[in-house]
Amino acid sequence: MRIFLVVCLIGSTWSLTSHAEDGHQPYSGLETRDITSLSADDIVELEAGRGWGLALPAELNGYPGPTHVLELAEALDLSENQRAQITVIYEEMREDAIAAGAELIAAERALDRSFADGDVTETLLGELTDAAASARGNLRFIHLSRHLQTIEILNDAQIERYGVLRGYASDPCASVPDGHNAEMWRRHNGCD
Repeated sequence: MRIFLVVCLIGSTWSLTSHAEDGHQPYSGLETRDITSLSADDIVELEAGRGWGLALPAELNGYPGPTHVLELAEALDLSENQRAQITVIYEEMREDAIAAGAELIAAERALDRSFADGDVTETLLGELTDAAASARGNLRFIHLSRHLQTIEILNDAQIERYGVLRGYASDPCASVPDGHNAEMWRRHNGCD
């Protein structure tokens, strides 16, 4: 029994040491980032005013966004008036998002610097995290609110078509997935 325990102890120690030496440290390398909480790609996205995934609650729940509506303008059969209105929404969103993204980057940089400089206090930490959260919330509002504006310009058929084109609104009756009994699939999905 003692030999078994010794073998287990040696094995677990070797495993932990081996795991650490293999570089399986989840934050290894992140300490070299300009802002540790943001990757270089994150910064590029924020500086360009892109969505950064902040509008997913709208996008994935049937509220098209101006960027993708304009990309799909022909397939959605947008009228010239619709295209013009959505272009204005897009341009205003991009301008506002670039400014808000810069605020978020600055807030994250200030938070990071306070720890790097060693001058962080609980009071300062509260102020800095509030500033970062506020900047992120403002940026998210900018993106989500433009989805609300865009949906007001589109008709129901365009909204439905957008979902299909973006891959969100698939019709289970259109095709039977491989490995499923076609008759059972259609019956269970109310196709017949």
